[in-house]
Amino acid sequence: MADDTYTPPKVWTWDKGSGGRFANINRPIAGPTHEKELPVGKHPLQLYSLGTPNGVKATIMLEELLAAGHEGAEYDAWLINIGEGDQFGSGYVELNPNSKIPVMFDTTTKTRVFESGSILLYLAEKFGAFLPTDHNKRTEALNWLFWQMGSAPYLGGGFGHFYAYAPEKFEYPINRFAMEVKRQLDVLDRNLADREFMAGDEYTIADMAIWPWYGALVKGVVYDAGEFLQVQEYTNVIRWTDQLAQREAVKRGRMVNRTFGEPSSQLHERHDASDFETSTQDKLEDNSSD
Repeated sequence: MADDTYTPPKVWTWDKGSGGRFANINRPIAGPTHEKELPVGKHPLQLYSLGTPNGVKATIMLEELLAAGHEGAEYDAWLINIGEGDQFGSGYVELNPNSKIPVMFDTTTKTRVFESGSILLYLAEKFGAFLPTDHNKRTEALNWLFWQMGSAPYLGGGFGHFYAYAPEKFEYPINRFAMEVKRQLDVLDRNLADREFMAGDEYTIADMAIWPWYGALVKGVVYDAGEFLQVQEYTNVIRWTDQLAQREAVKRGRMVNRTFGEPSSQLHERHDASDFETSTQDKLEDNSSD
């Protein structure tokens, strides 16, 4: 349905009252809004994030590295509350001028790494893990990593925004982005028809990048749009999603910096491997006292 009441002006101006769930933090300028230094923990890698799909990519990778025996991948995961504008603090903007989560700082090399795909690639190269060394296989993994980086905005900022978060519902943008998301799911489903993982027979950073978005979509975790999009059609994506969900490192990574869902699925900050056990025990004790 077209909105006949709106004609684009000759010059666009910022309307702070545009509405929507994230209207209070959206703005057309960059840079910090307030002074706030970032905390720094004891581990080589400092992650500042939130348990959204983009944040989950990084924590899954870090937990997979630790599970594979890479002790240098120990990390502190600090919670960044994007609803309160933590990403616009001066310390955060210094590490990520784009003010999005996640961002990572490698204290051993004094390197800032922003953008989730860049974090995955940085860690894969630093530890020589989850990225094939064979030229063709490596390229295929990177094909799918960058596919995700280019495709997910249509799922999140496109479909997700207009279907779940926009203050008003309009037929055209929802239909346009629903069509594109279903096309993307078909791309994934066809690829996984004769492959165990996205890039072939190896589990790679491509899987870690795609799973938090598209795996969550077919399981109804994001946007609750499974029935609307008829996700049951994509049987290969569902098989792959369920397979990755059984990995212990994936289970842990999905918990870190998570502030929604069942309390037992949340670990707001992670500073030691034992935090997972402590968090679970605290929740058990809290529940027993109810």
